[in-house]
Amino acid sequence: MKSFLSPLLRAGGAAHRLTNVRKQQVVARTVLTAFDSASRRQGLLGRDGLEEGSALIIAPCSAVHTFSMRFAIDVLFVAKDGRVLKARKNVRPGRIAASLRAFAVVELPVGAIERSGTRAGDVLEVQPVSRAVAGAS
Repeated sequence: MKSFLSPLLRAGGAAHRLTNVRKQQVVARTVLTAFDSASRRQGLLGRDGLEEGSALIIAPCSAVHTFSMRFAIDVLFVAKDGRVLKARKNVRPGRIAASLRAFAVVELPVGAIERSGTRAGDVLEVQPVSRAVAGAS
């Protein structure tokens, strides 16, 4: 099965955005990744926030914690095909969130899930910015 993250793996550092296919709505204009063991462990720890319009995609991953974090986040649990399995809004510091069937976790600034209208069952797509800019905004 092809992963919704395949464009990120082929891109060699090119910029990408994350889109909700059902809503044709941008979820994040900037995509950060945590695909190796060290970056998955680090996640957003040590940061003072996540810039508006950004997302951190952690894979493989089915659970996150916000212990020692300084800010709340929105969290999407996503299957390998990009289908959203679970959406958790405003996960405050000191919490755990999980979806055992998830392949990846998308961490977002609080309010991003609401603004993009993303919900369980939606499909997310990672698009190179050059392709995204050439298409609709």
